[in-house]
Amino acid sequence: MHREQLKNDPKLTNPLVLAFLGDATYAHFVRFHLIAKGLVKPNQLHKQANRYVSAAAQANILLQLMPMLTEEEAAIVRRGRNSKSGSTAKNASIIDYRHATAFEALIGYLSLTGEETRMAELLEKAFAIVEGAHEG
Repeated sequence: MHREQLKNDPKLTNPLVLAFLGDATYAHFVRFHLIAKGLVKPNQLHKQANRYVSAAAQANILLQLMPMLTEEEAAIVRRGRNSKSGSTAKNASIIDYRHATAFEALIGYLSLTGEETRMAELLEKAFAIVEGAHEG
């Protein structure tokens, strides 16, 4: 399905739908990033990917990205954070889980709106945060 075929305005899309898309999109970019860094062993890839995609990691990323977000992006984050998913966090606090959902909603929103340049910019910062290279 192409973005043009979507009937809803991404700003009005259920934030949990945005998070669903964002989860898959973010995981794809994390995997690509790790392979591009030269990781090739499946077990090593899986362990490293978890450093990026855990709820705690995503919550930390979001909190550090917040000052850089536009008003529109911050509104999507708020909607994602405040959504009641009906599922519970498996290995995370409810706060981290909600922030991770908000981060995924933001990535889903940027993907849905075709904002590839902005998404790439935020993902680059997200990877730097996880890798400890973020300079506030």
